[in-house]
Amino acid sequence: MKKYIVLIFLIILFGFTYAYRSTLYDLYRTYFVKEDKDVSLNTKNDYTRDYSFDYVKLTDDFSPSNYQDLLNIYYTVLNSGADSFSFYCPDDYSSCLEEVDSLANDQKTLSTINNFVHPYNSFKHLETSYDDYGKVTLSIDHIYNDSDIKLINAKIKEIEKEIWNDTMSNEDKIKEAHNYIINNSKYDQERSDNNVVKYKSDMAYGTLLEGYSLCGGYTDAMELFLEDLGIKSYRIASENHVWNAVNLNDLWYHLDLTWDDPITTDGSDILEYNFFLITTSELDALEAEQHNYDRDIYKELAA
Repeated sequence: MKKYIVLIFLIILFGFTYAYRSTLYDLYRTYFVKEDKDVSLNTKNDYTRDYSFDYVKLTDDFSPSNYQDLLNIYYTVLNSGADSFSFYCPDDYSSCLEEVDSLANDQKTLSTINNFVHPYNSFKHLETSYDDYGKVTLSIDHIYNDSDIKLINAKIKEIEKEIWNDTMSNEDKIKEAHNYIINNSKYDQERSDNNVVKYKSDMAYGTLLEGYSLCGGYTDAMELFLEDLGIKSYRIASENHVWNAVNLNDLWYHLDLTWDDPITTDGSDILEYNFFLITTSELDALEAEQHNYDRDIYKELAA
């Protein structure tokens, strides 16, 4: 008899749950997951940037209404240096989870957003998870660990003390940093051509502490000097190359240390200025195929 009573109770409970599933869902969202209007990001570290760009902008609204809002949330979270963060898709944004899923699997777009944050806050791995109730969680594994950052920062301070003085303009200081990096590192051709990994040459660590660079290492190292100068900048990428975009005196320029440190047949070291603070028109005139970047993303650099 007790078994029948339990069975009847379960049937009634199931029927009630099904009939009022929408109401129960709303109660769950309101009282258990803390509805999206309550979400805020309080994380900020020493490398959080305080500026926006044409492609992505800082936001304090974590209740997205469209795809651009999602891009802005991802940028803001990555820029903060947070290891994880959760927000909620609102009911009136019906395609939110679908677009979150699309973004989570779009490595090109995620890498592009990564270019706008400080190198130390950029991700090595970014995982997006979500549930049926609209809760979206970002979990971030950063490229640079605390040990790397401590060593790099110490080296940066040592270099700046050596190459800069108070009489220099910002352009002079950028030039000295450009020269130091190129004169004290070489392109990691063994890794580039044969995938032999001996150095952290894709990071500022390899460039500044090991003397070997790939384009990512040159660019990250230069970003760190630009940050210390308080100069707005970001990493700009084409299909297979990355370099710096620099805002100097309210104008945007290209700065490519990789191509100013060319590989020579006899192994000799050469320092060039072909790609030192040049405009987009000047870049186009050089006809460098590896610099064919998406002009709809990096709009600040319009010719």
